[in-house]
Amino acid sequence: MSDIAESMPFDAAGYMLELGRRARAAARDMARAETAAKNAALHAIADAILADQARLQAENQKDLEAGRRGGLDAALLDRLELTGARIRSMAEGLRQVAVLPDPVGAISDLDYRPSGIQVGRMRVPLGVIGIIYESRPNVTADAAALCLKSGNACILRGGSEALHANQAIAQCIEQGLAKAGLPATAVQVVATIDRAAVGELLKLDEYVDVIVPRGGKGLIERITAESRIPVIKHLHGVCHTYIDDQADIDKAIKVAFNAKTQRYGTCNTMETLLVAEGIAERVLPELARLYRDKGVELRGCERTRAILDGIKAAQDADWDEEYLAPILAVRVVNDMDAAMDHIEQHGSQHTDAIVTENISRARRFLREVDSSSVMVNASSRFADGFEYGLGAEIGISTDKLHARGPVGLEGLTTLKFIVLGDGHIRE
Repeated sequence: MSDIAESMPFDAAGYMLELGRRARAAARDMARAETAAKNAALHAIADAILADQARLQAENQKDLEAGRRGGLDAALLDRLELTGARIRSMAEGLRQVAVLPDPVGAISDLDYRPSGIQVGRMRVPLGVIGIIYESRPNVTADAAALCLKSGNACILRGGSEALHANQAIAQCIEQGLAKAGLPATAVQVVATIDRAAVGELLKLDEYVDVIVPRGGKGLIERITAESRIPVIKHLHGVCHTYIDDQADIDKAIKVAFNAKTQRYGTCNTMETLLVAEGIAERVLPELARLYRDKGVELRGCERTRAILDGIKAAQDADWDEEYLAPILAVRVVNDMDAAMDHIEQHGSQHTDAIVTENISRARRFLREVDSSSVMVNASSRFADGFEYGLGAEIGISTDKLHARGPVGLEGLTTLKFIVLGDGHIRE
């Protein structure tokens, strides 16, 4: 369908409607697909990607050349590039999903009722998932793998800058599905760069059950505002670490340093450090030295600056900022209640952590901080599907309904009640 991308104008509404109809039909087949068939498809797709490495890189080169002409910066070009190692990693990711337990059909909470019937719940696919993402073409394979293994059909709309690579990967996916006897329309990659296609996808509430955006805040805000379909998303990750005055100093330094510096550009990186006043003078100087050696810029409140010479003054906007860079906001607070008040006011309900040896305070923090991941004596960088044992994730949700936190295979399914009887009737 790459010719669609080149022909202008075209009927975006009609095109997306047809994708929706095909996806809905394929979803019925995927819901009843056996685990062995889904796994066979994943391995066949991996084989096709490895066999087609030269073609994938040739198509990717077209995207890179267009990106350079269009003025994409070095970081975006790096994310866009499909190196041999990244192609092998894509294939390995597909095989890793294949060995994960299949959540579909699992029965839980089966119990007898006084009437004699058994009532339980069965895990089933969501149906059709629309995924809208930017830049990295490997997301095409990752998203397809998770949707297939969880028994869903999907419509994938990648960034215009990766059109050629995404279409090449789509052909590998189609080959793998055919080899496993599954419908080719179970995974459809949108073949146009027309922005109208995104708007039309967001209107397909008759055919699409959920939308998952992966990208920058602007993309996610647009999708959330326009979608008629439920959205699984998080807008940004303003993550906090609070060092309590009953923290172990060594643990506090190790956790706070890792939470900021292990990787800067991720949504689970700490952006604000909160420190209890009773421990601030003991912990902040050493942390500041470590951050300085790592090249991290500190922006502190007045009490922080009274302890640390030469750091920038934090502005009001700093407490709400997701830097995704070696910059850290630091605030000295009275106690844990003040820390939780700060998190309530400025947090994004993504990931927040406390470092403390006080079990009662740890339990209060876990119970009262309203975030999708809440941690005790651990780095916020652990808020990740792989680290949580999910094997892989489609993204992280800060919403409260359906899925919350890293969304893996189980998050792409839902539950229905099942009732087992033996001729039972209600009196």
